[in-house]
Amino acid sequence: MAQLPGTCAMLRAMATTVAPAATRTPRHAALVRVTHWIAAAAFLALLVTGFEIVISHPRFYWGETGNVNMKPLFTIPIPASRDTVPTGYKYVMPDQNGWSRYLHFEAAWVFVLTGVLYGIWGFGTGHFRKNLLPARADRRWGAIWTRVARYLKRAPPDAGEASAYNVLQRLTYLAVIFVLVPLTILTGLALSPSFNSAVPEIVNGFGGRQSARTLHFFLSWALLFFVVAHVTMVAVSGFRVRMRAMITGRSVASAQENAGERE
Repeated sequence: MAQLPGTCAMLRAMATTVAPAATRTPRHAALVRVTHWIAAAAFLALLVTGFEIVISHPRFYWGETGNVNMKPLFTIPIPASRDTVPTGYKYVMPDQNGWSRYLHFEAAWVFVLTGVLYGIWGFGTGHFRKNLLPARADRRWGAIWTRVARYLKRAPPDAGEASAYNVLQRLTYLAVIFVLVPLTILTGLALSPSFNSAVPEIVNGFGGRQSARTLHFFLSWALLFFVVAHVTMVAVSGFRVRMRAMITGRSVASAQENAGERE
């Protein structure tokens, strides 16, 4: 019995040695996490309803006007949900155009207002400058290609990526936030007759309402490609760690867990 305290101390020391070290690193601010998930839900709604809207008229044109009596720029080879739209098929899809347009409009405003809130916060706190603008040393092709090569080789993330984005992530997010998303929103607004009458210069700048619809279609596909690539890279670089960081705001992982994620 006299040896019991020494034995307990030895066991505690062994447990401390064997247990994998856990690291807790601040990762995402609360507003970033909230706006991220709201935008993700809104984008999913926009994607589903946008597909339903396209089904109602799967023909795309260039210019101000476009209808079934005009030659389309291209046609998606699917049946339409309206029998007045010629598609070459002998049947029509169920017409979900009513609710899909209403929900698309509502989800779009949720997406826009969430983006505006994130933008104001990002500029006001210096988030874009500190967390998204690449460091001066990384603003060169060599640094970018080095990061691309690491992705292609499926190399594990650097230790610094637990608390910061790498140069490729920063450039991609900047392009999406300040180019791709605004253009998608503007081309969507250009489809509104009221917006067209209020700001005709923007609509004319896209080449007309039908041109804006065609551009909106391709920009939406570009956003979808980004989302798929984004989710894929999250899975490759450590799904549990990355998801935990976007939910709790901290990157918490043990050495054992990181090793398992990278295998």
